[in-house]
Amino acid sequence: MSDAPAHAASKPLKIAIATNDLENLNAHFGSAKKVALYEVTANDSHLVEVVEFDQVTEQAGAHNDTEDRITPKVDALAGSVLLFVLAIGGPSAAKVVRAGIHPVKVKEAEPIPAVIERVQTMLKSAPPPWLRKILGQAPERPSFMDDDEEETIQ
Repeated sequence: MSDAPAHAASKPLKIAIATNDLENLNAHFGSAKKVALYEVTANDSHLVEVVEFDQVTEQAGAHNDTEDRITPKVDALAGSVLLFVLAIGGPSAAKVVRAGIHPVKVKEAEPIPAVIERVQTMLKSAPPPWLRKILGQAPERPSFMDDDEEETIQ
């Protein structure tokens, strides 16, 4: 068995959740009035900070080239590795990814505890490859044959 889940459980994962009410993941990235920052382990979580924004884009996602409202949001996510949103535009997603944050879009609004529970479930089980990369864990080596068989091949 791999030690990935134990390692993941010991290292808090900082996640960001786009929200307008601090109860639900219910905002597009650009129009989010708040971003809730949590530290999550396989067995625990706690709210680290709530970042509020006065300047937001319209929920429809209209892009305003004259005023950059996205960069301050990305800067506020420093240290986060996952960003949960209802939607995120291409240019915003590119900025988030360049900052080392993996954006995760969900189809519909859901309670923040459900988002945290999903992250904890991933940390307890074998995390998907993209999360193992974020956690700095080596991907599991695919095994096509037993090691004994491998030694007998010439």
